Amino acid sequence: MTININGKLLDLSTARVMGIVNVTPDSFYAESRVSGADDVVERVRQMLSDGADIIDVGAYSSRPGADDVSCAQEMKRLRIGLQAIRKAAPEAVISVDTFRADVAKMCVEEYGVAIINDISGGMLDADMFRTVAALHVPYIMMHMQGTPQTMQVAPHYDDLMETLMLYFSERINRLHDMGVCDIIVDPGFGFAKTLDHNYELMAHLDELRELQCPLLVGVSRKSMIYRLLDTTPQEALCGTTALHMLALMHGADILRVHDVKPCVETIKIYNKYKQYDNDRH
Repeated sequence: MTININGKLLDLSTARVMGIVNVTPDSFYAESRVSGADDVVERVRQMLSDGADIIDVGAYSSRPGADDVSCAQEMKRLRIGLQAIRKAAPEAVISVDTFRADVAKMCVEEYGVAIINDISGGMLDADMFRTVAALHVPYIMMHMQGTPQTMQVAPHYDDLMETLMLYFSERINRLHDMGVCDIIVDPGFGFAKTLDHNYELMAHLDELRELQCPLLVGVSRKSMIYRLLDTTPQEALCGTTALHMLALMHGADILRVHDVKPCVETIKIYNKYKQYDNDRH
C-alpha cells in the first residue's frame, strides 16, 4: 500500500511511525505536552532524528472527559506549533489531529499540512468530508461514539467488529464518491471502548484489512495498558511496545506513538522476524 503525500508516494510495505506532538496543556500523558515554539521544535527534531516518518500535531485534547476547546483557541495553538515546525523542519511530513473542517482547511492552506487526522470520522463536523475532498490530502478516519466528553460513558456493542466494519465501510464509500482516494483507518483504541473491547479489537485487528485501506494503530501509553497493569501512563512504555508488536503482527501500517525510538526498533525487529517467518511458509 501507498499514500500520496504532497505528490510523493509514501510506501507502507514496512510500517511507518507517527510521532505525537500535543500543543495542549491537558493531554493524558504529561511528557507529550509542549507549549512554546522552542519546545515544539526540540520535540519534533528529536522525533525526526529517532526515525519518525510523520509528525502528528494536536491542539485539542481527546482524553476521556477533556474540556472543550474553542475553534479559535485550537487554531491559535496550532499556528504557534506549525509555524515553528515549518521553519525548523520544512521537509517534515505533518498531520494535524482535528475534527473541525475550518481548522483542517487553515492548516493545509496556510502551513502545507499533508494529512488530516479526524478522531470523529466526520461525525463532529458535517463539512469535514467535503473539506478533505477539496483539499486533496490523505484522511485518517477514526472510530468513536459520542464526543471526548461522553465517549467512555458505558460504551456497548452487540458485535464490536461488525460495528466497526459497517462504520468504516459506509464512510469509505461516501469519501470515494467525493473523490477522496487516500483514506487511512484508525479503529480508535481507547475511544468509546472498555478495556475488554480494546483487547478484543487487537485480537481481531486483521479483519479490518478487508477494508483495503492502510491501518493506523494508536495504543501508546493508553489506559488499556496502565489500568490492566495498575500503573500509570509514565510506566506504560513496556506495555506499549508489547502491543505494538501485536499490532504489527495483525497488520498495522502506521503506529502513532509518544516514544519514537522504541517503536522504530520494534518495527525493525518485526521486519527481521517476518523475513524468516515468510521463508518458513
